[in-house]
Amino acid sequence: MQQHNVLILDFGSQYTQLIARRVRELNIYCEIHPYNHPPKNQSEFKAIILSGSPNSVRGENVLHPDLTDLRGKKPMLAVCYGAQYLAHFSGGKVAPSNTREYGRANLSYIKGNETFFENISEGSQVWMSHSDTIKELPTNGELLASTKDVENAAYKIKGEDTYAIQFHPEVYHSTDGKQLLENFLVKIAGVAQTWTPDSFVESTVNAIKEKVGKDKVVLGLSGGVDSTVAAVLLNKAIGENLYCIFVNNGLLRKNEFESVLAQYEGMGLNVKGVDASARFLKALEGISDPEKKRKAIGNAFIEVFDDEANQIKDVTWLAQGTIYPDVIESVSVNGGPSATIKSHHNVGGLPDYMKLKIVEPLRMIFKDEVRRVGASMGIDSELLGRHPFPGPGLGIRILGDITAEKVRILQEVDAVFINGLKEDGLYDKVWQAGAMLLPVNSVGVMGDERTYEKVVALRAVESTDGMTADWVNLPYEFLQKTSNKIINQVKGVNRVVYDISSKPPATIEWE
Repeated sequence: MQQHNVLILDFGSQYTQLIARRVRELNIYCEIHPYNHPPKNQSEFKAIILSGSPNSVRGENVLHPDLTDLRGKKPMLAVCYGAQYLAHFSGGKVAPSNTREYGRANLSYIKGNETFFENISEGSQVWMSHSDTIKELPTNGELLASTKDVENAAYKIKGEDTYAIQFHPEVYHSTDGKQLLENFLVKIAGVAQTWTPDSFVESTVNAIKEKVGKDKVVLGLSGGVDSTVAAVLLNKAIGENLYCIFVNNGLLRKNEFESVLAQYEGMGLNVKGVDASARFLKALEGISDPEKKRKAIGNAFIEVFDDEANQIKDVTWLAQGTIYPDVIESVSVNGGPSATIKSHHNVGGLPDYMKLKIVEPLRMIFKDEVRRVGASMGIDSELLGRHPFPGPGLGIRILGDITAEKVRILQEVDAVFINGLKEDGLYDKVWQAGAMLLPVNSVGVMGDERTYEKVVALRAVESTDGMTADWVNLPYEFLQKTSNKIINQVKGVNRVVYDISSKPPATIEWE
């Protein structure tokens, strides 16, 4: 049974997932639940963290958690909104602050001999993000720390293991944030640090065996990290009862279908490669609108996957590489910043007539944890370090309509760019890179002849989760060399540009 050690109640803060990731980095298992839909069995949790929120405790839309069974009975850490909530509704006072308290600050006072602030000294940098401030502490509140502008930066409730802070320990800018979380979770709450990739593999393999038994499972492989790690976990649990299908939609990178398929077979997976390029190209004929292209690709995938799955007798389960951020976004807090519900299906949402039960071995872990789990199972580091690649593949990197010739051009350009990044030791410094084929022709000169050919844009970004991204300042020498290679080697291209837009306001992909 998984150890449900820490419960994070989400009030809609943009940083809630970060809290979970910091806790997991301490080898402590935690789960995020909306504050208004806590799990039924709360006895499984040893400590509670209340997240921040864009809402105000003084406003009309106060988010009221039911803390009756938790407060005073389990160690609790209230962050930002949580700290203000405890103060405002327990005899303290919260008021608008004179200055919006946002950004870096330093602890100017720390109460001595407090386990909560062990190994943290005055002057430690913290990150503030709130427009209200706690003017008076709640009943039995005891001041633990202040900054120059925020007197009540941290407090505890006497007689309870309840601690509250007006800054965010989870963000990178709070230099001792991890230490603070460790002090609270390990030293005060006594939570065991037993959550490791190996323990995850062991408990997940056992859970799959119990859930699936001798049934057959079908999984659509994409060549990406999530579906690969899911496949290896399932393979460990059920072996040849796992049927993997790897579809070539004709929009993969150059030679990717053959090389990834060979890699999968080398890993001992029961995998079938299906080359459906012609079918996808036909489905995309004459379509220029990005959303319609996505739909056409998704529908074609479902048809191909369905045809293949039907050839396997008695399949009862469909496996998916869904990861924790997908799950969290689908059950977000009402009115929170991630309130848009996304439908997350690695296979594009399957039709009703495919009555298969779902198994999602990675649904409780983050992307960085997926990589660590993969490494602990001995998956090749090159496969685990692969850049994210969009499901519709080059289909959304060819702006406008798609033809076999355009796919050929972009595959060649992309290969020069990606191989160049690897050769120059730049690949691992980039989160995602790719090339876009623009619906633009430009005049050029080759030899003594005038050309009128395609323009390609190269894109390389740094990010941790794809939510925000900065363009990478690749060396001029590298860009010069890459541009020359592309123009000389790829017939049909006579101009190369480099995209220097960040997300937001631009997106990573162009479509």
